[in-house]
Formats: sequence, structure tokens, C-alpha cells
Amino acid sequence: MRQQRLVNQINFLNFTIVHNLTNKEFDQQHIWHPYTSAIDPLPCFEVSGASGAEISLASGETLVDGMSSWWAAIHGYNHPALNAAAHQQVDKFSHVMFGGLTHEPAVNLCRQLLSMAPAGLERVFLADSGSVSVEVAIKMAVQYWACQGRPEKSRLIAPRNGYHGDTFAAMSVCDPVNGMHSLFTNSLTKHVFAPAPQTRFGQAFSEDDILPLEELFARHHEELAALILEPVVQGAGGMRFYHPEYLRRCRQLCDTYDVLLICDEIATGFGRTGKLFGCDHAEISPDIMCVGKALTGGYMTLAATLCTEDVARGVCEGNPGVFMHGPTFMGNPLACAVAGASLSLINQGDWQVQVQGIETQLKAELSRCNELACVQDVRILGAIGVVETKHPVDMKRLQPLFVKNGVWIRPFGKLVYIMPPYVISSEHLSRLSDAIYHCLSHTYG
Repeated sequence: MRQQRLVNQINFLNFTIVHNLTNKEFDQQHIWHPYTSAIDPLPCFEVSGASGAEISLASGETLVDGMSSWWAAIHGYNHPALNAAAHQQVDKFSHVMFGGLTHEPAVNLCRQLLSMAPAGLERVFLADSGSVSVEVAIKMAVQYWACQGRPEKSRLIAPRNGYHGDTFAAMSVCDPVNGMHSLFTNSLTKHVFAPAPQTRFGQAFSEDDILPLEELFARHHEELAALILEPVVQGAGGMRFYHPEYLRRCRQLCDTYDVLLICDEIATGFGRTGKLFGCDHAEISPDIMCVGKALTGGYMTLAATLCTEDVARGVCEGNPGVFMHGPTFMGNPLACAVAGASLSLINQGDWQVQVQGIETQLKAELSRCNELACVQDVRILGAIGVVETKHPVDMKRLQPLFVKNGVWIRPFGKLVYIMPPYVISSEHLSRLSDAIYHCLSHTYG
């Protein structure tokens, strides 16, 4: 009895302490944010609102958003068409299971996706997030070959410097050395890795670029289920832009050696690179394609894995006769309704002018960072601007400095980059470029 009273007193004390903390204190002590330490967390800034290309902080500052909330909010925040789609759907029903049931938002979304996707993609598997869509793509590829009586074709091949997500199958095809998942090496499936493509976007293609990949295909094709890569832009693995000819040759190698091609368009899809999909730069179609991030315009989590009719039928031949994957929130009607509205905005075509304008302005304004002694390289493609420094940046020092300068930019490693909403104004874009130049100059000289 006495012990129980003591436990109750401790619980009451803990409850009182926790509820007397400010939001900032509670967040720092009890909430674990992505890519940060629970022991010595990076600073977090509380958001009170967002509209267009601006984020409002609870402390009163308004920041120009350079990140599109990790590349997803391409139409900006609080967009009236997306808000309306969410309101209309939530009044009908926000979710039903997708097993044995379907609904108009999912049907409409998949119609739109297939009408926009590269030719030949005819089936859509809806998923929760980008990482899950990659998991689905890998499972599709492996099951496809198993159902064709070739279970030995169960490994994947990928270029180094790639990034495909943080779940286990996705981690296994990220760069095993320079990526962020080396601690899990002994737990991950061992795949085949090729040197990263070296010919930059816009340069003359070097035949030497494809030779190592050709050699690996010749040596391993009998055990390879698929090649997975990010078309034209390698994202979180280094923000590298490579020549579309490399992607064309990858398609040819897959055809020659009977290997499926998986294109991860999660970051590159829906206009970010200046084409609707990264694949379009090379005028090729994959066998399987993953999309996410901008699919809902950054409103909520949703992704999709698209595949050809051949892959879909091949996966369902033989045992078990079905594809054994079914996320609880697969085909969430609320997310599908917003995604449909987002794709309708894209289909209006304004993004092409917007992205071209962003690219032109970044080339004029961001390139001056090449003058700084701390900068290794500046590269721009579509609505992506990258400043690569010679040494990793100090996030704890640089992040508050960006906020002080009225912008939201989230660097990582040696990369200070921006992928702003397409709706950003010329003035706001200049503020982002100026902030990068001045903050790097002030911090590193």
C-alpha cells in the first residue's frame, strides 16, 4: 500500500513536471526529431502557420521556405485548391480499408497518374510513403522473377551515391559506404553496386562512364532482379546531377540482360528537374517507378509504385498468386483526394514556366557562391540549387543564422541546397540565394 502511494506520488510529480514545460522544453526533452541526437539535439523552431512560400514561427519571424518541406510542398502552403479537396473529402469519409473496397478519390488519382507517367506503366500500387514504395518495388521485382521460375534472380544493382529511403530494403540499395546506413551493414541484404555516374548533366557524355556498369551486368545478370536508380538527380546521396545518356544506357542494359529497371522518382517526379519526370530527360520508360513527396503537394503522406502490365501479371503467376503487401492506410481517401487536386494543378502546366524561371534566376544569382573560398562547387538543375562546400557545414551554427536572415534552409553534410516551392516569387528566391552567400561568407569566409 505504501509502495503504491509512493509510485502514485512519483507519477503525479512526473505529470506535473511534464505539463509545466514550455513547448520548446518539452520538444527538446521528449520528442526525437529526424537525423538528430536524443542526447544533444539540434535546435528546433516552432511553426505557427504557413502560406505560399513562407513559414511563420511562433516566435514571430517569417521565413522564406527553401526546402518545400523536404521537396514535397511544390504548390506552396495553404493552397486553396488543396485545402478545398481536403475539406470536401473529410466531410464524406477520411479513411476506409483498401482491401476489398475502393473509392472515387483513389480511382481518379490513379487515372491521373497513369495519364502522366512514362509510356508503358499501367498498374498503380498505392503506399504510405516513399520508402514503402521502394520496398514495394523491390518486392515486386524479386517476386516477378520467382514466379517466372528464376528465383536465383533476387539481387539488385544500384549506382553508388544513391539514396532510396530509411527502411530496410530501401537502405540495402543506398550507397553502402558514403550513405547514412553503414551501421546496419551486417543486417542488410547484400546487393551489387556500380561506380556512380561521373559525366555531369550538360557535359559531353563519356563512354567510360557506362563501362563499369556493363561489366557488372555481364558478370552478375543471372542473379540480378532489377537495377534501381534515381533518374538524372541523385538526391540525399549527394545532390549529384548526371548525364541522361547514362540513364538511356541503363535501359538498354536491362533489356539486353533481362533485368527490370526501377526508377525512383520520389524526389525527381512532378517537375522538379525541369521535366515532368526525371526519366523524360532520357526519353525512357522504366518497368517499375516510385513516386511520393510532391504527390500530395506536401499535404500528407502518400506514395505509389507504378509498373508495367507485364510486371503486374508476372508477379501474380504461380504461387502465391497475389502480391503479399497491404499497408493499413493504403489508398487513404483523404490523401488521394488531395493528391488528385495536386496533380490537377500540375496538369494546368504552370509548373513548366515556374521551374524554368527558378532555374534561370538561380543560375544568375546562386553562382556567385563560387567566389567563396569554402565552396567546392555550385550546380543548378530545374528548381534545384546546390552549393557544395569543401568541408561539412556546422548545422548547429548555420541553421540559426539562416533563420536570423529570414530563410528556412536545411543543409546536410557538405551540401547547402534549396528546392523551393514552384510558386515562389522572384523576390523570395533572391532572398534565399543572398542568404546562402552571406551566411557562408560570414561563417566560413
